Amino acid sequence: MKQNIVVFTGAGVSAESGLKTFRDMGGLWHEYRLQDVASPQAFERDPATVLRFYNERRKAVLAARPNAAHEAIARLEDKYNVVVVTQNIDDLHERAGSTHVIHVHGEILKARSSADQSRIYTLKGPLIEIGDLCELGSQLRPDVVWFGEGVLHLEQAAQHFSNADKVLAIGTSLTVFPAAGLVDYAPPTAERVFVSPELQEVPRYYRFLQGTAVETVPPLVARWLSH
Repeated sequence: MKQNIVVFTGAGVSAESGLKTFRDMGGLWHEYRLQDVASPQAFERDPATVLRFYNERRKAVLAARPNAAHEAIARLEDKYNVVVVTQNIDDLHERAGSTHVIHVHGEILKARSSADQSRIYTLKGPLIEIGDLCELGSQLRPDVVWFGEGVLHLEQAAQHFSNADKVLAIGTSLTVFPAAGLVDYAPPTAERVFVSPELQEVPRYYRFLQGTAVETVPPLVARWLSH
């Protein structure tokens, strides 16, 4: 039987494809006030500004390409049952070839009804405009989790962590909860690896590999595939 691997990724993985992170110095939060672009209240107050912000991000995602870390993660499926649990809202894991990706913070290439969050639509282009409506007549909004909203698929993700034989956490500051708490669901018997370019508080029982995702993940994946 194949072993189960959970790969938990954050913004640091996509940063190496040229997508700005929110929390790093020079990241997106330094150009926009948080309360102006990433909350339901902001959307209610000034939907045009919020849509414009996410339209620009969507254009950047569509222009970006998967990097060597995304591609290495996809190769793990040659030998393992792999679930990617990502805090990222881009589709770079899917484009690299990963077939089971759980987006706990939503997907920027989709829109949803502002009246019924179960009505989700795959976008055909980079823009959501004022006047783009769902069947209920309500304005479409990005299908992303804003501050103050519930994280998606958390129980499903926790179940995968609890059944993992190996867990690889990459490019996440582990400061955004509740998603960051998922790393603690890994069983004591699992091999657990945490990859980050700088030393920070490493999750308990995780082995720390210092380096960027592109530097560190392909060699680790090669070792796992060769065993």
